[in-house]
Amino acid sequence: MYPTVAEVLALPVLRHGRPHVVAGAAGLDRRVRWVHVAEVIDIAHLLKGGELVLTTGVALPDDEAELGKYLDSLAAVGVAGLVVELVRHWSDALPAGLTEAADRCGLPLVTLSRETRYVAVTETVNGLIVDAQVDELREAERVHQTFTALTVSGAEPEVVLREVARMTDQPVVLETLSHEVLAYDTAGTDPGELLAGWPRRSAQVQLGERTGYHPGAGWLVTVVGARGHDWGRLVIVCAEPPRDRHVVVAERAASALALHRLVAKDTDSLERQAHRAVLAELLATPVPAAELVVRAAALAVPLTGRQLIGAAIRPVLTGVTEPALSRATVLRELAEAAAVATRRARVSALVAVVGDTSVRALLSLSPQAKPDAVLERLAAEVHQARGVAPSIVAVGSTVDSAADARRSLTEAGHVADSVPAAEGSTSGFHRLEDVRLRGLLHLLADDERVTAFASRELGALLAKDSATGNRLLQALRFYCAHGGNKSAAAAAAHMSRTAYYQQLARVEQVLGVPLEDPESMLSLYVALLAHDIHTTRP
Repeated sequence: MYPTVAEVLALPVLRHGRPHVVAGAAGLDRRVRWVHVAEVIDIAHLLKGGELVLTTGVALPDDEAELGKYLDSLAAVGVAGLVVELVRHWSDALPAGLTEAADRCGLPLVTLSRETRYVAVTETVNGLIVDAQVDELREAERVHQTFTALTVSGAEPEVVLREVARMTDQPVVLETLSHEVLAYDTAGTDPGELLAGWPRRSAQVQLGERTGYHPGAGWLVTVVGARGHDWGRLVIVCAEPPRDRHVVVAERAASALALHRLVAKDTDSLERQAHRAVLAELLATPVPAAELVVRAAALAVPLTGRQLIGAAIRPVLTGVTEPALSRATVLRELAEAAAVATRRARVSALVAVVGDTSVRALLSLSPQAKPDAVLERLAAEVHQARGVAPSIVAVGSTVDSAADARRSLTEAGHVADSVPAAEGSTSGFHRLEDVRLRGLLHLLADDERVTAFASRELGALLAKDSATGNRLLQALRFYCAHGGNKSAAAAAAHMSRTAYYQQLARVEQVLGVPLEDPESMLSLYVALLAHDIHTTRP
């Protein structure tokens, strides 16, 4: 908003006086807040700092020591510079006392060799400053209107950051107080360069105020939070000290982000959204881009030089749970509980709801870690979490590269969907080898040939139950589940042997096959598994 001393000296109204910098050239980039004409020597106590002082020197003494004190007093209050006209008092050069003091203080000392209308200088420079201030106020009003509109419309953080990048033309990052990147906008720069080593770099930037500029890092930082609960920082990356308008942009954006978090109670947290974006891309992309690895590292989850394990956590929703809470709410609460569980188990992990059936996680373990011990601890934390639905914890194979993370995540999802609710909601964790035939059938559940096989094997029995209200299919299920042991099946069905045997006889009559034949029982058991998977899939 304010011109520098060098910019003021370049104006035609001063160029007419043939300005010459005789000392303090290092301070030519000082900002000029105002132009002030002063002839008396004891003027410093009347100044506020930032003034460019103009004088003819007629009231200044010739004593070298006094002139040095005069310039020291101007420097002490922070004036931008001193301009002396070499016409009325000194005609050839300034006394050494002035020039030496100016060099010592780094205060620009300028001479004018021609008579200059100082009133024209003050009118011109002060007019420019006032015009700039008015423009700044107008711009601040536009910033206020823009972010007010974004707040009222409930704009997502990505939209807010996009507007910050547009207004400042600088990259912007939203991070947690633990320095994990939640969202960012590169403003056209390289995202890998922006996010490289972010948690470590950010931890080194500490300010003692809510909004401030760190010249070493080149960051404008403002704290994000509301009602005394701070939860993040907004960082605008700018090599030069920011303009006042950019500070306003940062603070208004922080307010919009804080308010969005307060009102967005029915959506995932910003941390979960950031994790979901990375997990979704890992699942969708066979070969992850280098930027994705950098984004994961910025979330404090390194994907290189680590043991990576995909996990899927599926809630077991019962008739009691379902009416009280929607599936989306259950999944959201389970994701937050799983994130807490990973922190308690001291595991770096991406955790988020991906899809509408389960919470996905990608665990990043050190090369020295023992995966089974970590998984047992993590599963125990999930199962013991309070206030969340019972769940099934499934894991994929351990891999050692981001390129293989997709396979492990996909495998975990298949396992989670294959484990029966009654078997998995209270135990530790499950792998692919635990689900065996059921897992294979789950992978083939969408194959029309499998569906046709199940319909062909069980169709007559399903039709009979539907027409008569019998429970022949259930009787068959108990028989297959107990390996053809009729007595055990009758006990599991809570029926007398006589009544149960009669049901089995009707099953054989309807299907036209002998149940004691091993191949018949195997075919019917496979058909039952395929039927159950197909009918229970969300």
